[in-house]
Amino acid sequence: MRILAALMLGMLFGLGILISGMGNPAKVLNFFDVAGSWDPSLAFVMAGGLLVNVLGHQFVMRRSAPMLAQQFELPATSPVTGTLIGGAAVFGIGWGLSGFCPGGLIPVLGLGRSGPLLFLLGLLVGLGAARLRMVRQRFTPSEAES
Repeated sequence: MRILAALMLGMLFGLGILISGMGNPAKVLNFFDVAGSWDPSLAFVMAGGLLVNVLGHQFVMRRSAPMLAQQFELPATSPVTGTLIGGAAVFGIGWGLSGFCPGGLIPVLGLGRSGPLLFLLGLLVGLGAARLRMVRQRFTPSEAES
């Protein structure tokens, strides 16, 4: 049941991405072009998503447990670190250059265009590089000695 619910919600998200035009990189890039052909529709999509999230969170958190799990699994709060800021910056730069973000990429992968596939390749290379950096940081000689 959980897998079916995840599939249905993922399909709803993908449909929303496609209907809103956020799968079109030109539309996204026009949002960032404030001095040229600026298109504010991305701001409305974000505001709509934020509104749904805030209202949904208020509704769901009144329950004693989620519908398809024994208990809520909420992330612990963590401090803002240089790694978090750097990752956010790389994400934003990639989004601004390509017009794709990972969530908006998934629904357009099946359209057979080369742009989404190139972005996916870059995303996978970036994820691999970040993973390699994290592994190397964990096993540096200075940390192993302490």
